[in-house]
Amino acid sequence: MKKLKILLTYISSNRVWIITLACLDLFFIFLAWLANPDYYINYIALIIFVSFAAFAIPLAISIRKRNRADAIFRHFLLEPNDTNEYLLCEAVPAVLRPYICELGQHLRTQQEYINEQKITVTDYEHYIENWVHEIKKPLSLMTLLLDNRKDEMSPLVHTRMLYVRDHTRQDIEQILYFSRLGATHKDYFFEPLSILETCREAVEDNLTLLEETGFFVEYTENDYQVISDKKGLMFILGQIISNSVKYAGNNPAPQLLFSIADSEQISLSIKDNGTSIPLSDLPFVFDKGFTGDTGSYLSRSTGMGLYLVQKMATDLSITVELKNNSYGGTTVTLTFPKVERPFGRK
Repeated sequence: MKKLKILLTYISSNRVWIITLACLDLFFIFLAWLANPDYYINYIALIIFVSFAAFAIPLAISIRKRNRADAIFRHFLLEPNDTNEYLLCEAVPAVLRPYICELGQHLRTQQEYINEQKITVTDYEHYIENWVHEIKKPLSLMTLLLDNRKDEMSPLVHTRMLYVRDHTRQDIEQILYFSRLGATHKDYFFEPLSILETCREAVEDNLTLLEETGFFVEYTENDYQVISDKKGLMFILGQIISNSVKYAGNNPAPQLLFSIADSEQISLSIKDNGTSIPLSDLPFVFDKGFTGDTGSYLSRSTGMGLYLVQKMATDLSITVELKNNSYGGTTVTLTFPKVERPFGRK
């Protein structure tokens, strides 16, 4: 099929010469008929044979050259150095050689620019990762002071300091997980996890944020086990809780409800009664950097939280859906993959 397609392409590209050759054949056939009508049929066969040979032989040579030029061209695209450029110029007609030289120079310039950008990005990633690890030291010191010098602070100051610490910790986690998503090798550890216990742990990690806003947290009684990476799942839950806190609005009694359902697949729904998302923003909430009409009023909204949630969920084969509640607020649903246990194990 591929060879037939190449042959048809060559015939189509040389149709002007084919039509010209056919017209000449008709003219010579007419002359042959005028010169000697008795041998007219023999002359027709000879003319057609010569014309076919005159077309088929150059066509076969052209296809062979084309295949060789195609292989050289692919090597040239992968590595547009001077050697491959020279080989390609030798394999194509002379009229195309100036274009090949110009293309080679352009590709080499772009490759140098890309290599420089890769180095710059790598250096920047290393700097950010080192900065994140260094900033953990003052955070640890802050935690130590808040634990050991609690009696020296007023309860209000102590609570506000815990709030600042946890908010800073979440921002640092965002940077770490953003860096982790781009890594070639990811150290995910999949294990059986209790959804309810994981949710309680995520709430405990973000307790100061919830208490500062006055959230009432509620859980359903049913619980199920899923196979997932605990750190990744905790990050997803932390970002969802942070969003609920961020968009609590002026609600005097903010609530957060964790409910688990098991139909065909196990799903976890996290409902709040804060600010709903405008319908025009719903299709874009998982886009990188998107803050929308609601987020634009909050200076701390970066549009990265749900983007990272979506990326991490994809890595863990978790489906994420977000919708508005009829009574206000939003519901984020995490649907976990159905994992079949190996035969013979319990």
